[in-house]
Amino acid sequence: MNEVHAFAAIQYEYVRQSRSALLEYCATITPSDFLQENSSFGRGSIRNLLVHVANTCEYWIGKVGLQKEMAFTEYEAVSQIKEVEGLFDQIDKLMEEFLTATDGLQLSTIDYKINEKQAQTNAGKLFTHVITHEFHHKGQILSLSRHLGYIPVDTDVIR
Repeated sequence: MNEVHAFAAIQYEYVRQSRSALLEYCATITPSDFLQENSSFGRGSIRNLLVHVANTCEYWIGKVGLQKEMAFTEYEAVSQIKEVEGLFDQIDKLMEEFLTATDGLQLSTIDYKINEKQAQTNAGKLFTHVITHEFHHKGQILSLSRHLGYIPVDTDVIR
């Protein structure tokens, strides 16, 4: 494991720890509130936001980064927080495979197609995109829970 790979693995572990705090908190939310749609919050519900985060990893890390055929998780396939935890266990395995395959985010070009256009990126950008995307939506989830009457917990990396 080279130094960049080790750093990326540590960085991702921080993401996992923060996510774990979020998922523990989400387990305290009633099942109906977990699924309740609110058009003011992007994907509509806490469940949908969590599945969207996983879908983003499935696409960018699995399909683009690893060039795997991916079956994207449907919102309706998940109705409980335990199922979300299982989904993120799969995402963690995908990320581990990605970090190993890219030898710690080597910056060689990765070609992909999006919206019928050819584009290029690299492993470092893919990694950065999915973790910043997750933290963005983590904030939305906490805000949505506050809107539903809950008191959010601290899910920051440093807490």
